[in-house]
Amino acid sequence: MSERLQGRTAVVTGAGTGIGRAIAERCAAEGADVVLAGLDAAQCETVAADLRDRFGTATAVSEGDLSAAGQAEKLRELVLARFGKVDVLVNNAGGGVILPSLDHTEETLQRTIGNNLWTTLRCTLAFIPPMLERGYGRLVNIGAESVRNGLDAHAVYNAAKGGVHAMMTGFAREFATKGLTFNSVAPSYVAIDRPTAAREASKGPAPGIAHVRQRAVDLIPMGRGATPADVAAAVLFLASEEAGFITGQVLSVNGGSSML
Repeated sequence: MSERLQGRTAVVTGAGTGIGRAIAERCAAEGADVVLAGLDAAQCETVAADLRDRFGTATAVSEGDLSAAGQAEKLRELVLARFGKVDVLVNNAGGGVILPSLDHTEETLQRTIGNNLWTTLRCTLAFIPPMLERGYGRLVNIGAESVRNGLDAHAVYNAAKGGVHAMMTGFAREFATKGLTFNSVAPSYVAIDRPTAAREASKGPAPGIAHVRQRAVDLIPMGRGATPADVAAAVLFLASEEAGFITGQVLSVNGGSSML
């Protein structure tokens, strides 16, 4: 590895599993100190221990629901108390209930918007001030390819992820001369082992979640879903100094499922 994040402190939300874990691993491999935030402290602690063993990474773990008021600020204070600064924020925490639009309930609507839009907005607002003080920051959101291709049963999820894409452009313009960049990585279907509970929460009567996933893969010319490592590689680039003249952009990691 080239250690493109040597000396940097990176915060990764939703870091206990899947894409978040892959991003945390890549940041550590590139030399960053890593703060892992998630709903399950035990999962994050397991990842943190692995990063320390493999890379000698300095780590910290934060547990909490970042969609709730005050939690992002608690995370920020933990980071500043432990490392004194923050250079990179990766807003990966998310997850929605994938259902046909008219099958959603008030609870699934709130959960989908909260998990994806509120987490990203609250964390971004919390971490901008310390980045402004130092005149440096890389803020990378995990968006979604489905915002562009209108994937089956994704309208409510797209409302949340589309908001993530949209807020990024506003922040990017507002802070363009302050040393901060704001970008999103938009994966297509990502092939990860989803817990049974998530599968149960996501499945709907028609189309079922298996059909939706197959449809997502069918739209990809490369014929497969992305891997967490594919997504992490894109995040790493946008989090690095090399991407200093890139802001307000959506980088699709989609195997060609949409182009241009």
